[in-house]
Amino acid sequence: MGIDKDLLKKYTLATWGFKQGEAVSLMINLGVRLGIYRALDGAGTITASDLAVITGLHERWLKEWLCAQAAAGLVVSNDGETFLLEEEAALVLARADTPTYAGGVFSHLRHPRVVDGLEEAFRTGLGLTYDGQGEGSEHHVEAMLAPMARALLVPTVIPALTGMVDRLETGAKVLDIGCGTGLALQLMREAWPVSSYEGYDVSERAVAVARERFANFDNVTIHLAGAEEVPQVGEVDLVMTMDCLHDMPRPDLAMAAIRGAISVEGTWIVKEIKSSSEWSRNLRNPMLAMMYSTSVASCMSSAMSTPDGLGLGTLGLDPVTLEAMVKEAGFTQFTMHDLDDPTNLYYEIKP
Repeated sequence: MGIDKDLLKKYTLATWGFKQGEAVSLMINLGVRLGIYRALDGAGTITASDLAVITGLHERWLKEWLCAQAAAGLVVSNDGETFLLEEEAALVLARADTPTYAGGVFSHLRHPRVVDGLEEAFRTGLGLTYDGQGEGSEHHVEAMLAPMARALLVPTVIPALTGMVDRLETGAKVLDIGCGTGLALQLMREAWPVSSYEGYDVSERAVAVARERFANFDNVTIHLAGAEEVPQVGEVDLVMTMDCLHDMPRPDLAMAAIRGAISVEGTWIVKEIKSSSEWSRNLRNPMLAMMYSTSVASCMSSAMSTPDGLGLGTLGLDPVTLEAMVKEAGFTQFTMHDLDDPTNLYYEIKP
């Protein structure tokens, strides 16, 4: 029997809609805990900067939270810069003494330590690392990314890179920066076992899982280290940063380190979320509220986990921003691939 693509799309959107609901629920919880809805109530149209002055909370965190709320339809925004909590929404989210108030039903969603840490991040600006986001977060990340990685990485993504399959078949040096628990490395090693592989990640829990995964293989090495610690040897054939640059506090430093590690003929493959610098274009994404909410809870949190973090967030590396940053890091060739992945774009970058 043939697959009904419309029906498949229906079930896909319905299922991810529940995940989006989980993410937005956490944002509502934070809005209640931090008194953000109360601050918005009656304030009129307001910017994140205005709200930071009123609440004493960190402007960058408020901006991402407000975008998540607007994407979810809980506040009104036409431009992603100014926001309005309408009075009817305030009756549901801000005014606890009214019979329509529903904010209290979102009070128990994540481990209290994690939510406490996110609440504190709004006050200090300093986010949680992935290890700080709760036990099992490393498995959760793999579970989110694994289906598309298994479907596309070896059969589609790598063959899209000029000459890369031939190099891997004869023995290439591969670095996976932000390797997590090592799924991409496993898929690559199974397909091209004569190549050598190294993974870098700053998550102790993820690295422990990856090291156990490759305990019996002598051509895979896992390092508990960030991109900045990659040796500047200029001999790496393929560097991979798969859906992780926007999570890094200093992706600019990571890019500079990659430039020093890669060979003259090497390739850097970047996987990043499909996004735009234009709010109106991002609004076309039916999962936009989940994206921004996930950013507050995980991606931007990690990207703000050091005092000098750039805090790009889940949607922070749109094609224009990414190209400008990689060229600043010293790369000259930038090719974008749209490879039948509804969520991500893939970029082939060369020195």
